[in-house]
This record gives sequence, structure tokens and C-alpha cells, in this order.
Amino acid sequence: MQMRPHRWTPPRPTPRARQTLSDPPMPPIRLLPLPGSGPEDVVVLADGRLVTGTDDGAIWRVDPASGAVERIGEAGGRPLGMHVDADGSLLICVAGRGVLRLARANAELEVVVGEIDGAPIAFPSNVVGDDDGTIYFSISTRRWPFEEWMTDILEHSGSGQLVRRDPDGHLEVLVDGLQFANGVVLAPDRSCVLVAETGAYRITRYWLTGPCAGTTDHIAENLPGSPDNMLLGSDGLVWVGIVSPRNPLLDKLFALPGVLRRIVDALPDRLTPAPVRSVWVLGLDLDGTIVHDLQREGTDYALVTAVAEHNGTLYLGSLSESAIAVTSVPT
Repeated sequence: MQMRPHRWTPPRPTPRARQTLSDPPMPPIRLLPLPGSGPEDVVVLADGRLVTGTDDGAIWRVDPASGAVERIGEAGGRPLGMHVDADGSLLICVAGRGVLRLARANAELEVVVGEIDGAPIAFPSNVVGDDDGTIYFSISTRRWPFEEWMTDILEHSGSGQLVRRDPDGHLEVLVDGLQFANGVVLAPDRSCVLVAETGAYRITRYWLTGPCAGTTDHIAENLPGSPDNMLLGSDGLVWVGIVSPRNPLLDKLFALPGVLRRIVDALPDRLTPAPVRSVWVLGLDLDGTIVHDLQREGTDYALVTAVAEHNGTLYLGSLSESAIAVTSVPT
């Protein structure tokens, strides 16, 4: 079942959208410096080491205990969402190239999915794999490249997709018309797959099995910030990076005709809506109940696009910083 694009009017933000600190607050963070900037996603390997990518195309393996950083690959484009397969190989969304696989450190990346129906995948965003070789990935927009991500947010194109690739290579668009599709999580029981809609402040669920198979609903709506990458933690929760609190001006712009939003996009950057510096992550159960709402002021770190939870430790990625941030789940 595919969702058709439609004009979406944002709901009124809840009072929590105006918070700057959580209760309890996010514990202090420490930084793991990187040789490059923009670790947009972070994943945890079986041995506890981390993998991320930076805006120069490099793929890095990081030891969170010592801070040692090792270059293990070259993406040939901007690395975005990642997934660790059971065999230790990595699935990596690469802007302009599609979904690629890094079989082992320093191997050449192979293209798993580079196009759909003959059209190149310019903006793959996040990916998750199943044990049988099935993968699910999101396409943020089919209209704009990664470098123009804010243009798509303003245009509100609703051209995002959730796609499945079967082990035999067959591709199926499961959900169409998504507002800047982003993070993807597969439920442990394979009953559904979740996808974050950054441009609609919600998390959409596509049912894979059961009486609702082939349909969609939402486990979280009217979120107080923009959800980005999502990962299933070792605690069974869905951890979501909130890249920015909601911007009141952006909410107002969404309700205007598209031609007016395009005029705003053409203005100098200083006059257009911009993300607010903050450090913000959510931990939700698979029904959408918020279990953890952790925030800090964005003085030392900001624009959190990813969060990976492993045994109570949280590893944060960012669209702009030159480090992975490390904090913990409050006890």
C-alpha cells in the first residue's frame, strides 16, 4: 500500500516543544574527536567499537574507550545512515550513489541498490537489514540532492519513500509520499518497520504481518522536534535523534502555498529558518510511548542526527560537529 503525497498542515506544537532542558536532564557529554566533520550516523559493532562517516566520504572505526580512530573505508560520496549486518559487514547510504556494502575494513564498497526503475537514488537516508538478506531503506526526497536538504524541507515535496529490497534483488516501494523520510527501524518480531518523517514531526509504521499487513499508521505524531536517524537499542527501545526543536516560523511556512515557500528558500540563509542548536534524543517503545526525553543546551554539541544506545551508553552523531558525543541513560 502506498501513501499519496498531500498538502500537510502541521499541528499546533505541544508545550514540550518549547522546553530547553529535560527533567531529568541529559547527563554530561564527552567528545570523541574525529579527523573529519559531520558524523551523520553512528552504529555499534559487535565488539563495542563504533563506526561513522564524515562529510569528506571517509568511513571511520572508533574505539570509545581509548578514542582511537581508524579509517576503514571510502564511500565515494557523503555517508549517511548505516546498519551493521550479522556478519559484521556494513550497509551504508551514500548520497548520490545509493545503498552500498562494506564487506570488511578497507575493502571497496559494492553497490547494493543504485537505482529504482532506472532512476538513480540521489538521496538515500537510512537503512536496516534483516537476517535473511532483506533490507529496508528510506529515500528522503526524489526531488533534491543531499546538499539541498533544507530546500526540500521548505518545499515540503512529500516525495520521500520507504523501500524494501528482497534477497533476490526485487525492489518494492512500501510507502510513498513521505515528508522527508529518514530513520528506519525493523521491529524485532518483524511485524512492522518504522520510518521517521523529519518534515512532518512523526514516526510512521508500515505493517509487514498480521491483520494490518500492507497498511500504515503512526506511532508518534506532533513531536516537539524533527526526528532524524533511528536505531533499535540493546534495551529494546527505539532511539531517535532530534536534530532541532520545532521552529515556529517553519510551522507557519508549511501552511502557505508552495510558491511562497520557494520564495523564502531563495532568500539569503540568514533570513530563512535554521535549526536551533540543542542536544536532544528520545527513547520510545515500539508503540510510541516516550520512555526517555533527554536534552541539554547546544553549547558544546548540536544538530543531533543520530543516537545509538549500547548497554546504557548513548553515542550521538551530528550533521555539523567534528566528534561523536558520548553520554548515558539516566538511572
